[in-house]
Amino acid sequence: MQTLLGLVNDWAAAERAGDDDAITNLLVDNFRLVGPLGFILTKEQMSERYRTGDLKHSSFLVKDPAVRAYGESAIIIAEQDQQTTYRGLDASGRFRITLVAVRDGERWRFAGMQLSPIANPPSPTS
Repeated sequence: MQTLLGLVNDWAAAERAGDDDAITNLLVDNFRLVGPLGFILTKEQMSERYRTGDLKHSSFLVKDPAVRAYGESAIIIAEQDQQTTYRGLDASGRFRITLVAVRDGERWRFAGMQLSPIANPPSPTS
């Protein structure tokens, strides 16, 4: 469990720093991210966001990660809060993130991520 929590912390630190090399090293080759609007990013596209300067975080936090391990794979559900711009447009938000980690040789890496916006529950109707 500590190794997987360390993986989450390493990824969050790499995102905060905009470190495309560190992010690339944390992802398996056929990695996929499903963004909060349904778009899909590959490993290369994840790294490219920083190389191009398109993505900038002024704040990036991952809170309350809950890990469930299943042998050579694990699911981590957490909250991601970010103050972010993408190509100069506000991309800030609060998201529920699901991370899929797999053992890749001697280490753990991410195979997938999915972000969903966190909204307040609907109010009961009168």
